[in-house]
Amino acid sequence: MKKISVLLSLFVALSVTLAGCSSDTTPLPIPSSTPAPLSAINLNLIFVVSPDLANNTLGDVDPNTANLTNQGLQRSLLMATYLQKQVLGTKNVTGVYALEPMTHLQTVNNYPDMAALVSVQQFAMLNQITLSGSSQPTNSYPLNASYASGAVPSGVATPSPFCPNCQGLVYSDEKFYNLALATGIIEANVPGFHVFSAPWKTINTLLTNINRIRGYNLSLPATYVSPNQIYAIAIAPSGSASLVTFDSKLNPSGNYPVLPAPPLVVATCPNSTTTPKLFTISKTGGVDGAIIPANINKNETIYFIRHAEAHPTRSFEDGNYVAAGQWRALGLPNALQNALRDNPPKQVYSIDPAQVIPGAPSATGNSNWSYVRPSLTVAPYAIANNLPYNLVAGFELLAVESPKRTSEFFFKNGTFSGQTVLVAWEHDHIPWIVDELLSSYGGALKSAPTWPGNDYDTIWTVKLDDKGNLTVNNALCEGIDSTALPATAPLF
Repeated sequence: MKKISVLLSLFVALSVTLAGCSSDTTPLPIPSSTPAPLSAINLNLIFVVSPDLANNTLGDVDPNTANLTNQGLQRSLLMATYLQKQVLGTKNVTGVYALEPMTHLQTVNNYPDMAALVSVQQFAMLNQITLSGSSQPTNSYPLNASYASGAVPSGVATPSPFCPNCQGLVYSDEKFYNLALATGIIEANVPGFHVFSAPWKTINTLLTNINRIRGYNLSLPATYVSPNQIYAIAIAPSGSASLVTFDSKLNPSGNYPVLPAPPLVVATCPNSTTTPKLFTISKTGGVDGAIIPANINKNETIYFIRHAEAHPTRSFEDGNYVAAGQWRALGLPNALQNALRDNPPKQVYSIDPAQVIPGAPSATGNSNWSYVRPSLTVAPYAIANNLPYNLVAGFELLAVESPKRTSEFFFKNGTFSGQTVLVAWEHDHIPWIVDELLSSYGGALKSAPTWPGNDYDTIWTVKLDDKGNLTVNNALCEGIDSTALPATAPLF
């Protein structure tokens, strides 16, 4: 907080000084030729403008859900290759910072802005990280999307702990949290490539504030151009800065992306590689002493799935999934279309990706990470099916009361009565959530089995009938063979 206060004082003072001699904000002309990749000897701040409803001239965002369209997802996949090759020159990224989705709620339904995270997930899979305890670099780069202290939106659980090293971007930066993040990177003065993904308003404000507070006197773009534009501030070892503008000139199709070869290998249910034991558990009012809770939902189906592949070794944990998981996440719409054809979901939920999970230390000593992988696993399904996508953000996943509160959130007080919902969650917690639900019926003691650690494919189905009677089973699966997924991300 002290650092932010100092920055605020400096910013106000500098703004007064510059009043009457404001920096030039004339739009830069689109270069006639593609700039050379950024130099690794410089400190490079790279700004990727994610689409939102305010800047959606090409139709990358669905106006009803505020989520990416198929075209928007296609652009993000193509942009990842462009970023890695043309902007970074195939060098490895140093840090990726994305919008905290709950800081930008859109439409009358207040849907979170997931576009910025989804827009850089494929790029993250094209980069590598080595964590303590793993001998080889892994194609999985962490996405920083967590809250700074004091920047938690209303109605969102206060992180415990906060994670300064995995701070993301707030949409409106009135208190200069984004500026503090960028200034810290600049003052550390370490060469590398830092990528920021957020809507135009956020990027424009950050570019302007950096330019003023650092006195770079750069000629910045004045207005939004297109989602194909990438801006970079390249800071030389001498401290001088220049603005480089890239135009990817992407023209993606409006169809859901087709995965390149090799095709996903179909798995059977139960998956032979994990052999989860099939189970069915029921609680029926008046049977074995069970009493239907007064506030239980009616006519509801919840499909619980686990996040995509995340652990090449037992010690690996960076909050994201690994490159193999990108194959599953992008293949999920087709897989679930078959698995859930009899009663398809009408909405999608997951955990707030700004939440923090402990993991393995990185080379810089960071051992806390933004827990982005459950939400990014299921986002492609919501995009492909134009479904409403929401985040559970009112309580912390790792809190003691989390299973109980999750059970109450999804199964009680009528919110999801008459609904069919797809939920991506932490697999260790799903049995605990079910146990909380079972125990609320009383009667004979029944509990859910554990979810096998190597099982990424199974679907748990929780059903409440028109009276509130409960059944839970794991008869369905996505049908994607985990052992056959490539170790590197699909290329587009």
